Amino acid sequence: MHSSGRSDHEFTDLQKQQFVQEGFAKIEAAFSPEFAEEARAILWRATGCDPEDKATWTRPVIRLGDFPQTPFQKAVNSPALHAAFDAVVGKSRWVRRESLGGFAVRFPHPDDPGDTGWHIDASFPPPEHPESYFDWRINVRSDGRALLMLFLFSDVTRQDAPTRIRAGSHLAVARLLAPAGDNGMSMMEISKLADRETTGMPETIATGTAGTVYLCHPFLVHAAQAHHGATPRFLAQPPLLPRVHLELNRSDGDYSLLEQTIRLGLGNRAG
Repeated sequence: MHSSGRSDHEFTDLQKQQFVQEGFAKIEAAFSPEFAEEARAILWRATGCDPEDKATWTRPVIRLGDFPQTPFQKAVNSPALHAAFDAVVGKSRWVRRESLGGFAVRFPHPDDPGDTGWHIDASFPPPEHPESYFDWRINVRSDGRALLMLFLFSDVTRQDAPTRIRAGSHLAVARLLAPAGDNGMSMMEISKLADRETTGMPETIATGTAGTVYLCHPFLVHAAQAHHGATPRFLAQPPLLPRVHLELNRSDGDYSLLEQTIRLGLGNRAG
């Protein structure tokens, strides 16, 4: 404990303010570098590439699925992250994860990775359940997703393909989604609209040491970029799933920080 009585695992007022205003909160040392190192060894094997032989790094990006091994479970269930989930989504309002994925492993490579467009991650499938993720949907209540999370399993500098973020874009997206109601909009539809509406907003990048986690609002407009460094970047970008539906009109006023932020985007007082 600090002399102020604040726990090391507490989600601070500054982090809460950053989440509301910018749409994300950076948590440094959210999980241990040792877990990151153990996880990277597993991920390297899954890529089929040799960390010591750059000739095997033949693609700009390799996408990997879900990993249930111990270092991944430990990383996503650290005390610091559980405290943050409680603070943002609300106690008992999120589902504990027992695995971590999907991973985007980005390599230094001259080819365009072909996936660097500004977008919002979708949350739930439409009734017809098409195979394409681009047809998945997002609605103003963010059904199916409480958070987008960025887990840095390697050190990420400005050169190492950090995720680009349009700070504050989540508030604009809430307004764009509102007219579509519970049915929402497809990932492609809202991403195109949001890209146009948020052009010119302040841009930041998700850098940090291995063990850093960015908790992102589900409406945050973000984008990948090419890798210009020397060391492959290992990043997991899983959702945190909601246990209950988000409510934007609570009779008791017991809004989570996430709900407050959506209401703020819609022009309601955040509280």
